[in-house]
Amino acid sequence: MKTGMNLLLWTTHVTEALDPILDDLKGFGFDAVEVPIFETADLAPYERLGKRLQSLGLAATAVTVMGPETNPIAPDPKIRAAAVAHLDRVLECGQQFGCQILCGPTHSAIGVFSGDGPTSDEFKWGVDTLAQAAEKAQARNIKIAIEYLNRFENYFLTTAAQTSRFVKAVNHPSCKMMYDSFHAHIEEKDQKAAILSCASETIHVHVSENDRGVPGTGQVDWDGYFAGLKSSGFEGFYTIEAFGRALPALAAATRVWRDLFPDPMALCKEGLGFIKARTRV
Repeated sequence: MKTGMNLLLWTTHVTEALDPILDDLKGFGFDAVEVPIFETADLAPYERLGKRLQSLGLAATAVTVMGPETNPIAPDPKIRAAAVAHLDRVLECGQQFGCQILCGPTHSAIGVFSGDGPTSDEFKWGVDTLAQAAEKAQARNIKIAIEYLNRFENYFLTTAAQTSRFVKAVNHPSCKMMYDSFHAHIEEKDQKAAILSCASETIHVHVSENDRGVPGTGQVDWDGYFAGLKSSGFEGFYTIEAFGRALPALAAATRVWRDLFPDPMALCKEGLGFIKARTRV
């Protein structure tokens, strides 16, 4: 069992201000951190981060999102080509710090809605775009883990079944999927059944409470979640994803309008303890 902490709790970009946070996370006993890659103009901050993580013995995954101008399912082939180029640049940034998995809703533009459900053309376009991106990922020795989101954040992939079907259609060893307890809490009928339905495609998971606060303090069916992962033989990173109000733009994007926990570091320690207790059962 390996554990990770998503750095979006503190930042949307990499700076030296992360150094004491990384020290603390290593001291708590985390095995990895999940790095946001939203800014791709400069590789230097990611190179520096790589040296820092190596010195601490911390592994790394990464997270990114797609926008309207890089939408993998856009009708315009130029936008889809831009999506491939953007993902390759994100992967290049991740390569600088030893990223093993790039996760996130890389299947479509976050927060962009057509006013209808996904179409067969969008599915075809998305499969073609991600197949090209998977080739780029393979060349950089990184795997893409596609994350489905709930219906309020996207319309293209909103369930484990849809995402599993999509990944199977891409049919590339460097393109798999991830499972997030927060989105599943909204969209799935049964956490364990959903996890088992996509077990062969799942390489990464997020441990995220229904209110995005401290894992284990809300309404997520954690019994089903951990039972499903145990039954599936999952051996990847259990990465905590939580959001606070420290970053106004991110708080607005994640719809965090009130304090969900008193202390970020306490959340990390409690969340890590919760994962370890549950995975020992």
